Amino acid sequence: MNTIQIRNITKAYNGVTALDHVSFSFEFGKIYGFLGRNGAGKSTLINIIANRIFADSGEILIDDLPATENMAIHEKIFCMSEADLYDTGLKIKDHFKWIHRFYENFDLEKALKISEQFHLNTNLKFKALSKGYQSIFKLTVALSLHVPYIIFDEPVLGLDANHRELFYSLLLKEYENEERTFIIATHLIEEVANIIEEVILIDKGKLLLQGNVAALLETGYCVSGMAKDVEDYCSDKNVIDSDELGGLKIAYILGEKSAIPQGSNLQVSAMNLQKLFVKLTEKGGI
Repeated sequence: MNTIQIRNITKAYNGVTALDHVSFSFEFGKIYGFLGRNGAGKSTLINIIANRIFADSGEILIDDLPATENMAIHEKIFCMSEADLYDTGLKIKDHFKWIHRFYENFDLEKALKISEQFHLNTNLKFKALSKGYQSIFKLTVALSLHVPYIIFDEPVLGLDANHRELFYSLLLKEYENEERTFIIATHLIEEVANIIEEVILIDKGKLLLQGNVAALLETGYCVSGMAKDVEDYCSDKNVIDSDELGGLKIAYILGEKSAIPQGSNLQVSAMNLQKLFVKLTEKGGI
C-alpha cells in the first residue's frame, strides 16, 4: 500500500503528552496541509516520521515497511525542517555534491537550476547565508529529490513574498511533472489554501480533523446580521463558533446551507480555511 501510515503514535516529554494515540494516513499522490497550533504535536510527529526521535508506542509504516531505523525507506522519504542539520562551514555547492552521494535520486543539475532561480549563491558557506536563504537552500534540496514522500516543515520561514510565490510555483510544477506526496506543515494557512488537496489538523496531541479541502469548505459557511436574526436562523444548525459586536453577530456553521428567510437582512459568506482552522482549534473539534 503506497501510504505513510501513522498507527497509534504516542510520545511524551517529561510527563507531558505531545502525541496521544494518533492514527491517520498520508496517501500517495496528494498535496497535504498538515496544520496545528504551536505545541499541537505537529513537529514531534514529523521528527518521528523522519527518524530523528522515537515514539513511546505505536508504529509508522511507509509503503508497508516499518519506518524506524530502516534503511529500506531511505530513498522513499525526505524531510525539510526548520532545524539546521547541515555543516555550517561547507559551501552550498559542496553540500549538493555530498547529498548526491547519499541520495541516488538527488538531481544535482536541477538543484543548480533552482539555485539560479532563487539567486542562491552556491559558492557561499551555509553559515554565510541569511535565514531566508538557508530556507531556500533546504527547499532546493527537497525539490531536487525524486522520492515518493517529501515533508516541508515551515518551508517559507524567512522568505519574502516573491520567494514564497516562486517556491509554491516550483512545488506545483514538480507535482505536475512527477506524481508524489507533498506534505506542507505551515502556519501560513491562507497561502497554501489553494495548493493543498487534503488537510490534517491536530491539536493538543490528538487528531482533530482529516478531510478534502474542497469538501470541507463546501460544508462551512458564515451567516451575519442582527444577533436575534442570526440566532433564529442557527437554532437547528451545527454552529462551531460565533462572534458578536454590539447588536451584530456572525455565526460559523458546518453543514448544508438552508435558504435565508424571505425579507431577511442576513448575509451569507464562505468560510475560508484559516477561519475554519482557528474556530475548530478554539472549540476542540467539530
